[in-house]
Amino acid sequence: MVGGDATQSLDSHSHETHSHETHSHETDSHETDSHETDSHETHSHETHAHDIAMKERDLQLELQRAPVRAPARVGAGKYVTINYTLRTNGAIRHIRSAVWGDEPLEYVHGSGRLLPALERALEGKVEGERLVVTLPPEDAYGERDKGLQQRVPVEQFGGADQVEAGMCFLAQSEDGRRAENVMITEVNEENGFVIVDTNHPLAGMTLEFDVTVVRVRDAPATGGCGKA
Repeated sequence: MVGGDATQSLDSHSHETHSHETHSHETDSHETDSHETDSHETHSHETHAHDIAMKERDLQLELQRAPVRAPARVGAGKYVTINYTLRTNGAIRHIRSAVWGDEPLEYVHGSGRLLPALERALEGKVEGERLVVTLPPEDAYGERDKGLQQRVPVEQFGGADQVEAGMCFLAQSEDGRRAENVMITEVNEENGFVIVDTNHPLAGMTLEFDVTVVRVRDAPATGGCGKA
């Protein structure tokens, strides 16, 4: 009986030892798997971070290689859009501004639509740029020419009660080929005539332009032969 008990006890101890070793092996295996998982996750994270860094570097290189678009500048043949305020002797004579709901003025630079001196001042300016240009009479509409003033019978205007100094009319030139703006500068009721002036209304004045360049663009492409 003693031998049997001893054998049973030994077998039991051997089984427990084997169980412990098995458990220890499983624990070691679990720790190994956990270590491998942590190592895999660390490697994956490092790879992801490396990929991001490479993409950022490639983007920076691409931006460095990309050409920088120079701002559009006013030049001959360009379509230019401007807002402006015109003053004479400090008083506002005309405003072309979005603040007042006006459409900006668009013109082709070099076409002669603006005063030549004003075009020269705008040459080379960029979108968004603002400038103040002061033009003396000789760079604007010239001095007043008394030879462009004449007496006209008041009846041509419907009678003295129909006109007053400062009124403007559109009249035919002497050769009948063009229309001219004329201003009545004097009404002489006693002698029945008025003085009309065909000088430009701004002649003899110093002009001050406050200009903002709104947009500069190339002339629109025109269709060639066989194109719409």
